[in-house]
Amino acid sequence: MTITPEQQKEIEAARSNASQTLRPTVAKIEDILFNILPVLDHGFVRVIDYMGDDAAVIQAARVSYGRGTKKVSEDRGLIRYLMRHSHSTPFEMAEIKLHVKLPIFVARQWVRHRTASLNEYSARYSILDREFYIPETTQIAEQSKSNRQGRGNSVDREQAAQIIALLREDAERNYNHYAWMINEDERGDITDQNRSSLARELARINLTLSTYTQWYWKVNLHNLLHFLRLRADPHAQYEIRVYADEILKIVASWVPLTHEAFLDFRLNSVTLSAQAVDVLQAFVGGNRVSRETSGLSAREWEELLSRFPALKALPNP
Repeated sequence: MTITPEQQKEIEAARSNASQTLRPTVAKIEDILFNILPVLDHGFVRVIDYMGDDAAVIQAARVSYGRGTKKVSEDRGLIRYLMRHSHSTPFEMAEIKLHVKLPIFVARQWVRHRTASLNEYSARYSILDREFYIPETTQIAEQSKSNRQGRGNSVDREQAAQIIALLREDAERNYNHYAWMINEDERGDITDQNRSSLARELARINLTLSTYTQWYWKVNLHNLLHFLRLRADPHAQYEIRVYADEILKIVASWVPLTHEAFLDFRLNSVTLSAQAVDVLQAFVGGNRVSRETSGLSAREWEELLSRFPALKALPNP
């Protein structure tokens, strides 16, 4: 993605405006504060502000425990305990504010996570940029036959090129009509003095979902981790997952102990039903349980086998 000289000057001005503080800071976050972290073709994530760190989580938890410990190993153990047992309020004591530029269709998925404060760029007041998300060839795929909300096999390169051309053509055409209806160019200059301008709140309805929007998103660490557990999962749509992956890197720099515990007990963990536990116990005992006698549905059974391929090695019961 590219940024204008004016935007670069704004970033440099923000980063040069340093101030002393007595509150805890995190050096790795200070290093990237205000900087643009590119995502997709025109998108980005920026850290605008943050409050707290791993120590804030520990401090909140130890209110209940009296005088705490000082060793990093014990701090790590406490955070892992809190994560393992699904304690939430200690993680609510740290917050972060992000500036995100993203396609509208990704924003509509993102906004389903309602436990955050959000303020979006207003197309009723301002003119949206002539920027659209155009997928890479590798992301052009058929509808999945097993997942109603996912992608299946990739289409051939010739057909993918046709689809990409259509996406770009439609987005450009609709934006041209949008610009004509508001009678302004991207700088806000009137293009035809003899023609009236349609209200921006009406003209915007013709834009495609691939058009980029922007917002400020402030969220506490607990709710951020819930967002990441769903959106950094391999089953999430690619276009929102790449944002989650970038934010996950920010979390690793900001709260490394929490990040480690999150990977171990949430993102990379497996939740098992009582029936699945019975199957695993039988497996450990050298026995095999069939799908029909396991109490699991066909889909649950396939998911269990995909998580524990060794289950397939035992002979049929």
